[in-house]
Amino acid sequence: MIVLPLALAQFVASYAATTMTVAVSDIAADLGTTVIGVQTAITVFTLTMASLMVPGSKLSDLLGRKRCFLAGLAVYGAGALLASLAHGPGLLILGYSVLEGIGSALMIPPIYILITVTSPDLQSRARAFGVVSGAGALGAAAGPLVGGLVTTWLGWRASFLLQVLLVGLIVLLAVRVTEPPAPPREKEFDVAGAVLSAAGLFFVVFGVLQAGTYGWLVSRADFAVGGVVLLHAGGVSPVWLFAGIGALCLLVFFAHVRARERVGREPLVPPGLFRDRVTGLGLATQHVQWLVLQGSFFVVAVFLQQVRGYDAIETGLMLTPATIGILGASAAAGRLARRHSQRRLVRAGFVIAIAGLVLVLLLVRSDSGVASAVPGLFLLGAGVGIMLTASVNLVQSRFPDSAQGDISGVSRSASNLGSSVGTALAGSVLAGTPHLGGRSFALALTTLAVAAVAGLVAALLLPE
Repeated sequence: MIVLPLALAQFVASYAATTMTVAVSDIAADLGTTVIGVQTAITVFTLTMASLMVPGSKLSDLLGRKRCFLAGLAVYGAGALLASLAHGPGLLILGYSVLEGIGSALMIPPIYILITVTSPDLQSRARAFGVVSGAGALGAAAGPLVGGLVTTWLGWRASFLLQVLLVGLIVLLAVRVTEPPAPPREKEFDVAGAVLSAAGLFFVVFGVLQAGTYGWLVSRADFAVGGVVLLHAGGVSPVWLFAGIGALCLLVFFAHVRARERVGREPLVPPGLFRDRVTGLGLATQHVQWLVLQGSFFVVAVFLQQVRGYDAIETGLMLTPATIGILGASAAAGRLARRHSQRRLVRAGFVIAIAGLVLVLLLVRSDSGVASAVPGLFLLGAGVGIMLTASVNLVQSRFPDSAQGDISGVSRSASNLGSSVGTALAGSVLAGTPHLGGRSFALALTTLAVAAVAGLVAALLLPE
């Protein structure tokens, strides 16, 4: 019973991240903004989640996991309702990007903590993570199809109202959940650490987002704030300005948590967590998995709508093979965990996902048939589905119950940061090409394939 509301909550959060991709054109036209403007809202949503996931996880220790979970649902539902009422990009960003992002940061860490502490062994944990990861992957994969149907038949606002209804159902189920007693922890919240970590992650990804407008190395236009030009066209891109600010914030954050630990006060995240090799490499694979998945979905959706002229339903249907691949792999998570090590599954998942991206690049053209995308998208979905459960289980199982709040927040932050970077990276490549077409589509997918290869290297470095 405990897995059902947790899986539904993960489904809703993942659904919200991808359902917007098929409604980009409709939302842009209705709100009087551009495709890049809607992409910014999508990126800020996942960025808000990633930035606040670690503080949200710490609050689950301080406030109680069930209470934090319910609070997150309430904030998320309020954000979805506001977004459904938006008549301009400002209210859409407030409701969808900010409030739904904050709500997700509060409700997602307790999901993984509760599963870990209520599962007695690796196999049962794998089954439970398989259900939750499958629900999350289903939300991410089915978001385009369900969102396409809802957007076409009822309008894009109905998609947010659907989220409100689902949140209400989850609340009814969650109030019956019995929370296991949490280990005693110091009841102190590291406010400075929370601000520094959130600011660091925010500026790093915000810098990546600027690449679509200004370019990666040399700025294509003047960068101005309040009418004052800070960086001139032809100079260094503002990508590196924001990335540098973010890196500086993160360096100060790590110095802060080390200093706090030395004087005997509980930091936001124990510094020792990042010194474990398996944990570090496992987090890297989680980051790349979601980067590739969300980035690929965004690229394919934009290509189908802008190049082939597909509507939202047609776009969602074209992504169905990936949905089937993810669901099939997630459903087999328990059996796979009994037969293979988590490291081997992560490695195999990357190989299969890379093969899927290569097939899409080789077979899909602007004038190719519908079936040309099926093999590649199916393999992409199957590869990601195999990795999702294995990498989460690998990282979460490294720590005792008393440290689950710490690792859960970092783990979810790495995954959601991957989603944010994937959308921003893919969008910046598309925006950097003169015309959206087959060449820009291929360049964006090639970029994501290179990222997947980097993830495979990290998986190969995982010690046996």
